[in-house]
Amino acid sequence: MAHVTDITWDASDFVMLADFAPHIVQEIRYHSTFNFIGDRIDGYEEPVALLTKEAARALKAVSVELIVKGYRLKVFDAYRPATAVKHFIYWGIEDQDIRMKPYFYPDLEKQELFNQGYIAKQSSHSRGSAVDLTLLDMTTGKEVDMGGPFDLFSEVSHPDYRGITDEQYENRMLLQKAMVRNGFLPLSCEWWHFTLANEPYPDTYFTFPVSSESLKST
Repeated sequence: MAHVTDITWDASDFVMLADFAPHIVQEIRYHSTFNFIGDRIDGYEEPVALLTKEAARALKAVSVELIVKGYRLKVFDAYRPATAVKHFIYWGIEDQDIRMKPYFYPDLEKQELFNQGYIAKQSSHSRGSAVDLTLLDMTTGKEVDMGGPFDLFSEVSHPDYRGITDEQYENRMLLQKAMVRNGFLPLSCEWWHFTLANEPYPDTYFTFPVSSESLKST
């Protein structure tokens, strides 16, 4: 049995989500500068979603189910290298830059993001079977209104928050129920975050870069 502190570069059980489920839309935020730090995050060498085969298979099943209802999945983040999590931690502890505060954590100080569980010092994303996502309405081509944007670190983002409209809450539940039906577990403070319940590497944290080359080298 692996230990919680086990970190590995072995990407042999990972797949490119685009190869596995090309109908899932991707907007990998941590490869861009439109995120809570405001810079591209360490370890994100390409704007691609990587997942373990098991998580990709389950997510494909969610996608197929929701396409029938007129929606596409849109993924913001999937596998996240341990190096990226270190970037978050160093930013939280040492960096005085708060330029993205009005957009992503308007009501909290930086250190509260860790204390309240919005940013983990060991992320489930680094185990390769967690995903951040929303829904696209195929009729309008726009993201479904979830009552708050991805990575808004606020009580508003809690899945069960009722200070939003009934329609916004129902949209959250539409996504959550489809994910849960296909083997994912929700997170209590983020409507967009889900982890595969039977994840294949529950005690292993990976650190290879987010890139197609990482998979080719295995």
